[in-house]
Amino acid sequence: MLVSILAVLAAAFVKGAVAFGFPTLSTPVLALFMDVKSAIAVLILPNLVMDAIQALRRPGLGATLRRHALLYAFGIAGTFLGTHLLRSIADRQALLILGGFVLVFAAINATGLSPRVPPVWERALSPGVGFLAGVVGGVTNVPGTLLLIYFYALGMDKTEFVRSTSLSFVVYKATQLVAVTAAGMMTPRLAALSVGATAAALGGFWLGLRVQDRMNQRTFNRAVLGFLTVLGVFLVIRALR
Repeated sequence: MLVSILAVLAAAFVKGAVAFGFPTLSTPVLALFMDVKSAIAVLILPNLVMDAIQALRRPGLGATLRRHALLYAFGIAGTFLGTHLLRSIADRQALLILGGFVLVFAAINATGLSPRVPPVWERALSPGVGFLAGVVGGVTNVPGTLLLIYFYALGMDKTEFVRSTSLSFVVYKATQLVAVTAAGMMTPRLAALSVGATAAALGGFWLGLRVQDRMNQRTFNRAVLGFLTVLGVFLVIRALR
């Protein structure tokens, strides 16, 4: 149990610093002590609370919500579908594809090419990106990876990147909470564990936020790309185990 608490604290610190990474780091560790479906259910609430805090830290929430409305709408549909699939399929293939995609993206950026999505394409791409991220998130508990790549490719500054990421996660995780509850996966025992995990996570999250506030744009971009690379390797290894 101590290992689980430390994993939650560490993952929450990373999330506070770069705005993502919590479920990816904490789910596998928690899954050592319970089945994967239960681990996913337990970690929804702490993720939701931290993202709500992060989304509300800076002004401009309304503009971000309007900008990504299509992405959120299709993401909700994808999350319900992914949660339904979670009950019947293994997530290994999805993790392998996702991890490989992240590594390719990170490798391209390392060459200095830094792929970008032109602003005129954003409205056309958002529904597909949102839906796919929802499906992947429902199955693997990692909806953020595709969204992070998409937001990074849009060339957002640090504040908008963090706000867009956090608000997206609020929408996806709130939907996932409804979906797992409706599917009977959130038992009273798991709900109690989720509340405890939330309390444990907030300490590490607060420290991570302090680190984030000290990073300039260039350092933040490097941190995001660096952690995306680690994330990609981690997902591939997790899929191949």
